[in-house]
Amino acid sequence: MKLLAALDFSTATPAVLREARTWATRLNAKLWLIHVAEPDPDFIGYKAGPDTVRDAMARKFHREHREIEAAAQELREADVDTTALLLQGATAETILQEADRRGVDAILMGTHARGALREFLLGSVSKQVLHQSKRPVLLVPPHDAAP
Repeated sequence: MKLLAALDFSTATPAVLREARTWATRLNAKLWLIHVAEPDPDFIGYKAGPDTVRDAMARKFHREHREIEAAAQELREADVDTTALLLQGATAETILQEADRRGVDAILMGTHARGALREFLLGSVSKQVLHQSKRPVLLVPPHDAAP
């Protein structure tokens, strides 16, 4: 069994990690943790600006790398076969591509309470993944009651 847990380092992340640990342990699954970082400004078609902008983005990317590696290490210490992935790109598309690439059996990800107008106009990453995925998607709310 193979699982992919998408993390965004929001209030939903602890609940997603708890569910990922539970499912991976019960199913003796290989687990990939994935965080999709914001694309480099040059990647989406505008100049990165002064060095301070590039430096700030590099610091953020480095912090996100440390966070996902720490989460993966904590799961490895709990005997869960875990690999951390930090990628850049369009979030939903990158999650789906990585799920295909790794041949996972299911995707776990958090949900967010967002305004109806924003969701209507933009949609949400979880909604996009849910509708476009070829595999089961477990959506985990941030207000999970588990300790």
